[in-house]
Amino acid sequence: MSTDHLSASNDVTKEQLVADFKVVIADAEALLKATANQGGEAFASLRAKTEESLSAAKEKLADAQDALIEKTKAAAIATDDYVHDKPWHAVGIAAGIGLVVGLLIGRR
Repeated sequence: MSTDHLSASNDVTKEQLVADFKVVIADAEALLKATANQGGEAFASLRAKTEESLSAAKEKLADAQDALIEKTKAAAIATDDYVHDKPWHAVGIAAGIGLVVGLLIGRR
């Protein structure tokens, strides 16, 4: 497998992880709000720990998202540079992909 394919696969996985993590954070925040009226020292301690964990998770998520955006921008710049440096290679690759897609659609 090529390094580019692995990198693209990792980026998709990271994007999915970021999206899933946002859902988990939203659910945890909703749970904290729902239990805000519950009393007791143990509940208050658990709620404080959860809020701290959520805060740390949000920071890590923001960092991961920023890193993912930077990698995406770098990949876009590299692709743009490649197309400008070797336009006929890019045309050939696009034509090849179009041919394969056309063949696959034609088989249906």
